[in-house]
Amino acid sequence: MAKNTNRKLNELLVNLFRTVMDSEAKAVITEEFKDISNNDMHIIEAIDIQEPRRMSEIAKRLSVTVGTLTTNMNNLEDKGYIVRERSTEDKRVVLVSLTEKGRKAFFHHRDFHKKMIKSIVSDLEEEEMKVLIRCLQKLEVFFDNPV
Repeated sequence: MAKNTNRKLNELLVNLFRTVMDSEAKAVITEEFKDISNNDMHIIEAIDIQEPRRMSEIAKRLSVTVGTLTTNMNNLEDKGYIVRERSTEDKRVVLVSLTEKGRKAFFHHRDFHKKMIKSIVSDLEEEEMKVLIRCLQKLEVFFDNPV
């Protein structure tokens, strides 16, 4: 691949990553959710709205240690977004679930992603969509196993 093509591709990826993160933070951290960060929103997303999740499962979904996650969880619990409870079956297990406030933040964040995807795919032909998905899957593989 030509040097200029590599440089352009790198520039596009770096700018895209920065733009997505900045845009998400501006769209998601509104007046209602100004007491948490974009990172906190991703933790809320990892907790999900299903049944309570183990701390270890949430940490794995976020690729962080349970110790790192605990600090963030303390903050989210203090602000009323989550509740933590010990499992009745195994007292060593801590289960996390979203409060009503946390669920509201979850749906707010999810709506941003829905709008983003809709905007991206609205004008794509089926073949373009397949190519985009293959390219993004290759990026995902690289970031899961960087060289």
